[in-house]
Amino acid sequence: MLKSLQGLFGLVAVIGLAGPSLAQTAPPSLGQQVYERACASCHAAPPPGSRASSVELLRKMSAPTLRTALTTGPMRGIGDSLAPEELEGVIAYLAAKTGPASAEIPAPPFCGKDRSAITVPAGSAPRGWGFRPDNSRHISAAEGGLTSKELSDLEIAWTLAFPGTTTLRSQGVVIGSTLFYAAGQAGRLYALDTATGCAKWIAQTPSELRTGLSFGKLTPSGRFALVGSDSGGQVQAWDALTGKLIWRVDPRTGGIGMLTGTPAFAGDKLIVPISAIDVALAMRPTYGCCKGHGAVAALLAETGARLWTYHTMIDAKPLGVKNSQGADMQGPSGAPIWSSPAIDLKHGLVYVGTGENTSPPATETSDSILALDLANGRPRWVFQALKNDIWNMSCPTGRSSKRPPGPNCFFYEGDSVLRDHDFGAGPILAKTGGKALILAGQKSGDVWGLDAATGKKIWNQKFGTGTALGGVHWGLAADEHRLYAPISDPGVPADLSAAGIHALDPATGKVLWNWRVQPSCDAPRGDKVAGCLAHAGISAAPIVLDQSILAGGLDGRVWVLDAATGKVVAVHDTIASFTGINGVQGQGGAIDSAGIFAGGGSLFVNSGYSQFGQQGGNVLIAYRPKR
Repeated sequence: MLKSLQGLFGLVAVIGLAGPSLAQTAPPSLGQQVYERACASCHAAPPPGSRASSVELLRKMSAPTLRTALTTGPMRGIGDSLAPEELEGVIAYLAAKTGPASAEIPAPPFCGKDRSAITVPAGSAPRGWGFRPDNSRHISAAEGGLTSKELSDLEIAWTLAFPGTTTLRSQGVVIGSTLFYAAGQAGRLYALDTATGCAKWIAQTPSELRTGLSFGKLTPSGRFALVGSDSGGQVQAWDALTGKLIWRVDPRTGGIGMLTGTPAFAGDKLIVPISAIDVALAMRPTYGCCKGHGAVAALLAETGARLWTYHTMIDAKPLGVKNSQGADMQGPSGAPIWSSPAIDLKHGLVYVGTGENTSPPATETSDSILALDLANGRPRWVFQALKNDIWNMSCPTGRSSKRPPGPNCFFYEGDSVLRDHDFGAGPILAKTGGKALILAGQKSGDVWGLDAATGKKIWNQKFGTGTALGGVHWGLAADEHRLYAPISDPGVPADLSAAGIHALDPATGKVLWNWRVQPSCDAPRGDKVAGCLAHAGISAAPIVLDQSILAGGLDGRVWVLDAATGKVVAVHDTIASFTGINGVQGQGGAIDSAGIFAGGGSLFVNSGYSQFGQQGGNVLIAYRPKR
């Protein structure tokens, strides 16, 4: 569920705010009153390791970003509790203060005739979060336009900075010489020249895209399209050649849930993972926890029409229990799907991973890997890695935690293990020795090898202790020879941490090599990285490019490792100031979520991720081989 927190993150940043009032010489404004009543308890001074953004980071967010979170996004439950004037007041109080001239986000220069064409190479296959249908995040030298030798000696080609943004989380997709990129809080969709960053077209999105982008061909029209999900809970499809919106639909049932994982093309279908928002809304004592649950929707790619929906559980019902604030409790809930699926067109299967339950009763689909029939969404098998993991953000993590349970952790005295050890990373479909496997990583630090046909466990390896934000967080990567497991473990003591990259034999789970990341927190660098010592691990999903592993760290560093040995070949530090080609001053920060992607002869890095107490930033960096 960790992913949960990804968009919630920003959203959690709008939920618990009611702490110490600020010194003042004049009566507080309405917006300040709402902030102190509804928000400050979580955001005024978040403790170390908190998932809530600080008020300082909220003040760097744009008004549209805050409004989306409170009206159609994950914080809708909070926004619905406010009168219209209160909603607008708190947005105005918190939003980044910009002058009249900055209402329009500065754009990169438009391309000249020599670079403005968008050409789709013949035979281009669908691309998305995992780069391939198997979700392996593997790019060949030919596909990326980069070799391992070139990756050892890179320089910055150009940067693009986004005002009013503290987090970059959308993975772009590269087709030929064009990078398609969603600017997150900026609410823009770009078609950029990979070599120079100039714009081929720029589109204003109806609601900011918060997932990665997928590219594919719509049938029967034959149009090339970009697809992503937005913070309003809808899927958008855009014409890749013109930047025109084709359709926008809500794949959810009853508008419950949020969209975090990137949709995936599967023939003439789009497979859309659906997560949930209750995990964060449960922090509100009077919230009737909990009723949202995970789902997978299949849409007709041409029109967005819904074909089928799989639900991870039945709809929640009243449990006949009230919390300490008198709110009626509901269940079951949870088992959200935060990540992009793996697709097996040959056998007609979709593979997804789920998160924890957020209220009882526990279900058999939480913290699980599932195989669904591509034709109708019916489950073929379910592998549950951890039972009775019922947890929401009102709860402590683990029974040894000193944090007391909140009102919506009403099940604290029950059987729950209170771990929040979900599968935030999407599963990988691999073939080894003629056998199809599903490779999956869990926030517990467990890595699993499963029989793709039956879901039976073949092997299991565990790295570190795992935490709610640790273990395998956003994604694994694999090639023909090895599986690469990134471990995050923020704040875990050094003697217990497994933060780094671990290579395994996908057939047996045997560990082939380990690389442990070490903090780099001496002054002056350490002073520029929030919680530097706690944020040395690899939370962002890595990629395999040619014979190299590329990984971005929570402390803003990018590593190039030799895939065969784990030897560090090069390190790039993004904790710095940049002037984007759009003239905006930018700052690098933590690398998380979809931190790294590549194509068209360039390596791209999203630098800046302010959730979970990490260092905010707002720069897309393009690297190229030194000339």
